[in-house]
Amino acid sequence: MDRMPTTMTRQYRYTKEKPSLLARMKKIEGQAKGIRRMIEEDRYCIDIIQQITALGAAADEVALLILENHIEGCVADAIREQHSESHMRELMETLRKAMRR
Repeated sequence: MDRMPTTMTRQYRYTKEKPSLLARMKKIEGQAKGIRRMIEEDRYCIDIIQQITALGAAADEVALLILENHIEGCVADAIREQHSESHMRELMETLRKAMRR
């Protein structure tokens, strides 16, 4: 793929939303800890499942935001620079994996 070497620092488009993304991830961490506590406290099964579903939806939203930024940034740049084939292949692989859940 046309990824940047790890020794170089590249600023990706999502970094503009980094504070919001990190806040969302902190909330997801809190949700996960809450679910663990619910299990430790032998809470009702359906309540736990509802919280797990909410956690999954929150994680999906973070993934969609990052994916949107990837398309608008990395993929769009690759198209402009006329080397989009590998980026499009990588994007499709990622979408296939995400849709299999």
